[in-house]
Formats: sequence, C-alpha cells, structure tokens
Amino acid sequence: MLNALLVMGGLAVVLGAVLGFAAQRLRVEGHPLVEKIDALLPQTQCGQCGYPGCRPYAQAIAEGRADINQCPPGGEEGIRQLAELLGVEPKPLNPEHGQTKPKAVALIDEGLCIGCTLCLQACPVDAIVGAAKQMHTVIAAECTGCELCLPPCPVDCIAMVPLAERIETWKWKPPLSSLKPAA
Repeated sequence: MLNALLVMGGLAVVLGAVLGFAAQRLRVEGHPLVEKIDALLPQTQCGQCGYPGCRPYAQAIAEGRADINQCPPGGEEGIRQLAELLGVEPKPLNPEHGQTKPKAVALIDEGLCIGCTLCLQACPVDAIVGAAKQMHTVIAAECTGCELCLPPCPVDCIAMVPLAERIETWKWKPPLSSLKPAA
C-alpha cells in the first residue's frame, strides 16, 4: 500500500514538472492574429477608429467587434491589406471615422508658443518636447500626424505640414484600371 502511494506521488510530481515546463516553454504571447493585424496598422495612435490606439483596434478586429474600414491613416491600402489577411472583401473607408489625408507632421510656431504644455499631454507618442512656460518643439521623426495636439492648443501655434515625398516614404500606387489577359 505504501509502495503504491509513493509511486503515485512520484508520478504526480514528475507529470506536474513536465506540465509546468511545457506551460512555460510553449506559452504563446498574446493572440497571433492580433499581432499580425497590429503590424498592418499605421501606429498613429490617433483614436479616429473609435479605439484609444492601434493595438485595441487590432484586438477588436480579431474578436469581430470592429470592422476593417475604420482607420483613415491606413487608407485604402491598409484596408486592402487587412482584408487580404482576414480573407474578407475590402470595403471603402467608413466616412464617419474621417477621411484619408496625406502624411503630415506637426510644426509648432515657436514665436507664438506660450508653453502651456497642453500639447505635451495630448501627444500619444511623446513627439513634443518642452517645459512649462517655455517654447515647445516637435520631434518630426516621432510625430505620427494624428492631429491630437491641435484642439488643446489655446493660441493655435501648431500646424500640420504635409511630408515631402522622399525615396523612403514613396509608395507605388496601383493602376486605376485593371489589366486584361492577352487573348
């Protein structure tokens, strides 16, 4: 009887250790579909889609709570990529979430800036630097162009400046008419 209890106890310890090791070693971090969807989104964190950032929007798409056509910064290309990933038909951008605009960055007129720090608090990616009662400036490489800094500025010293098309930012635009196969 004692031998049977020892064997069963030893077997329970070994199987528990194997399961514990497997749980740690084979653990999946997050939902893989959410990761893929999030990688296709523009990461502007602008909230135009109705969610506080790109990651929550990706989670909502994966769970079926949101549609793929709610991201104006992603534009038609983003919608097409999401549709391809999810195996659904692309849809036009939902106009109640905004319109697609050219990529832009914020520019602060430093002569007008009063240093109120309201734009600092509004920026979701910390692209604005400055101190209270001092001028602020935008780190253009970090700015996503979300325009969330515009409404809180009391002196309207922030303007959105379209990005010049450079070799790093240029994208091939698909043809407007489809090609017909040769007969």
